[in-house]
Amino acid sequence: MDSLADILKNKKTMKAPSYPWQDLALQVIQELNIPNFKRSAVFKICKEHSSQNVKLALNDTKELCTSGLKWKYFFKIIDQK
Repeated sequence: MDSLADILKNKKTMKAPSYPWQDLALQVIQELNIPNFKRSAVFKICKEHSSQNVKLALNDTKELCTSGLKWKYFFKIIDQK
């Protein structure tokens, strides 16, 4: 069993997002398994587009793309909106 000092030492603190669009971007990244090199693009999309459009694109992606790289499909859909 770990001692209390070891548990507190290994505790990781996560910083909360400053803006709502950052939280939305993290949700999109997690749900679509977006690779690290495209994370900044998702943050830019969530900052520039309305949250409603981003959520619609996310739902359309999950509904229409059943196999393959969903994140590429997400970028195609959001580009059309």
